[in-house]
Formats: sequence, structure tokens, C-alpha cells
Amino acid sequence: MSLSSHPPEAGGRRSVRVELGERSYEILIGAGLLQGTGAEMARRLPCARALVVADETVAPLHAPALLASLERAGISAALHQVPAGETTKRFSELERLVDRTIAERLERGDALVALGGGVVGDLTGFAAGVVRRGMHLVQVPTSLLAQVDSSVGGKTGINSPRGKNLIGVFHQPSLVVADTAVLETLSEREFRAGYAEVAKYGLIDRPDFFGWLEANWRAVFAGPGRAEAVAVSCQAKADVVAGDERETGARALLNLGHTFGHALESAAAYDPARLVHGEAVSIGMALAHRFSTRLGLCPASETERAVRHLQAVGLPTAIREIPGPAFLADELMNKIAQDKKVQRGSLTFILTRGIGQAFVARDVEPAAVAGFLAEEITAGPA
Repeated sequence: MSLSSHPPEAGGRRSVRVELGERSYEILIGAGLLQGTGAEMARRLPCARALVVADETVAPLHAPALLASLERAGISAALHQVPAGETTKRFSELERLVDRTIAERLERGDALVALGGGVVGDLTGFAAGVVRRGMHLVQVPTSLLAQVDSSVGGKTGINSPRGKNLIGVFHQPSLVVADTAVLETLSEREFRAGYAEVAKYGLIDRPDFFGWLEANWRAVFAGPGRAEAVAVSCQAKADVVAGDERETGARALLNLGHTFGHALESAAAYDPARLVHGEAVSIGMALAHRFSTRLGLCPASETERAVRHLQAVGLPTAIREIPGPAFLADELMNKIAQDKKVQRGSLTFILTRGIGQAFVARDVEPAAVAGFLAEEITAGPA
């Protein structure tokens, strides 16, 4: 069964287009695309130079192939390395990247190339959006999470001590190259964490896709179903971004699980030993479903089905599964109050009426959330 509206082209490559008028761009998906990234850039961009940004884990694995590809295409490129981990999304690393970009004398028509996961993509995209008031950005995501979510849609930024992704700009890439072969270098934990964002698209508004994942998740993990899952996920995000680029309406649905998840990440000080983003999203989606059931919005059977699938692939679904010190409901509520979706002090959550029936819930009662969190902190999985 194929759910993608973009069947494989010659060589197995798929292409998804994000329709944004003059700023439209393609997402190329398939195995072995890294070696042709330079040629794809040369076809689309007038850039003569580029700065590749990668973290200290990804750089030795994939930067040589990418730099060689750029050289073959006649694009002069240098490599800028950053530390690995969520704490790289901070002002000091942004300043260092901006300074390097200017020192390399890159011009507006040149490109910053983000080679890595969501952290590198967010940081590089932010720099590309502000240096010379906007440079070309090319996303070459190397994690499943980045391929299906953070590399697409133009949301860039860094974290504040007061919350995640509170500082940034909307800056769309000119091209996204998702080489599914590089996912082989991910740890099992990293791949599982990325899968949470894949499942998210089914839970938002694609129940058929969620059913497909329930039947085929092992093929996604093993490889044969990977390109299909990435293509459907990218198309789902592209459709939403095309209709609501700056998250004034329906795009907020893409944050299913993220209000709870971001609060947990911030409270855990972005410590990857305790929690990584996809794990936080998985717990957040489980919380969103359980909270929806508590409010009488979602049948318990639908919540149980969603949680059961996340558990089946090995993802956490409860706060007490996070190792380390216990969380406090008041601390999580303070983090939630800083969420980007808060409007004039009113809490906004993405809740659900069932599988594929997510919706934006505004003016959610803080006392109800606090009481729910207090119970969840000591509760086990559903």
C-alpha cells in the first residue's frame, strides 16, 4: 500500500514541493542523494560559495561527501563545526556562526548549508535569515526528525533559558535534500525519537497514515518503508505550511504534543541523557490525548490506541519514564506559560477528538492543566 502522492522517480528519488509562490522549493527524498547535492544546488541557486554547518558528530561522517559534491559542482565551500546537542541553540553559537559567515565574505546570493539534525538546521537557518538580511539556506537533514519536520517550513531559532525556540525568524530554505541512506548512521534511540514526528502526522489529520504506520512501522525502522514514511510526512507538512506559513492558524496543529514536550525538555535542562526532543514529543502527544480524554473530548479507546503504538516502537509515553529528578507541576506550568502559542496570557493546546482529529484549543483553563500534570507526574503509562 502506498500513501504518497509522489511515487518514486528514476533511481527511487521522490520530490515534494512546498508551494509558497516565489519562495517555493523542493524536498528531494531518496537514498544516496548526498553525493548529488552540489549539482542540485547549482541547478537552482546562483551561489558561487557556501558554508556548510555541521556538529562534531555529523561532520566526520557526512561532511567530506557533501564538500566533495559542492566542489564537483563548482561551488567553493568551507566547513563550520558546532558542538553536538540542544545546548548549541544559544546566542554564543549563533554569534560564532554569524561571525564566521561574514569573515568568509559570503554574499546574499551565497548559501549556508545545514548538514545535521534539527539543532543544526534551526541554528543555521536563523543565521541565514539574519546575515545580510537574508541569505540562501539549504537543508541537508541527517536525522529522521529533521527530514520529516524541522528542515521543512522555515521555522528557525535558538532557545532561551526561559523556554525552547523563543528566539528566531521564519526563513524558508531554497532546497531540502533528505538522503534516507544517512539514517543508517543513527543510533536506535535517535531513530525512534524521530519516528515520534512521523506518527504525529497521522495523529493530527491523517488517520489512514496512522493505520499504515501501525501495520508497517517495522519496515520504516528496517528501511523498505522509510522513503514512503518520509515522503508522506513531508507532504503533510508542506500542505500545512503552504496554507499557513507563519503559524497564525492551522499550522499550530503541527505542534501536537509540543506544548507539553517543550516544557519537559526545558525543565530537564535539555539534558540528552534524560530526554531528547522526539521522546519529549512522544510523551507530549500521549499527554495531549490523555488530557483530551480527561476533558471528555476524546474516547479512551482512541487514546489507548495512540499510546499503544508509541509504546510498541519503544517510545516513552509518561512523565515518570524520564530518568533523573522528579518534575514539579508548578515548574512545568511556568514553562508552559512561556510557550509560543500563548496569546495574551491564555493557554493554547493542540487537543484531539480521536486519531487524526486534532484541533487548536484556546483559553484552556490553567487549573485543569495543573491538576492533570500533578496526577501525571506520579502516574505510569496509560
